[in-house]
Amino acid sequence: MERNLRKERIGVVASNKMDKSIVVLVERKVKHPLYAKFVKKSTRFIVHDEENKCNEGDTVKIMETRKYSKNKNWRLVDIIERAK
Repeated sequence: MERNLRKERIGVVASNKMDKSIVVLVERKVKHPLYAKFVKKSTRFIVHDEENKCNEGDTVKIMETRKYSKNKNWRLVDIIERAK
């Protein structure tokens, strides 16, 4: 049996204060319907980080997965770039 494709996002770690969880900020640019200017929109995802290896400012890749808690249904795939 084949699994469905899972959504993947790339974002920046905004918070790592929780145990085994991080908050990832994913930004996208959306064209304004009237003024046709590109506007930055951001979404915050609560992500499962099993080994607590992320720090604030890291660029990470996350993937949609099963529910881990009430509002945690994404997991860390890998760290693309460490914060400087």
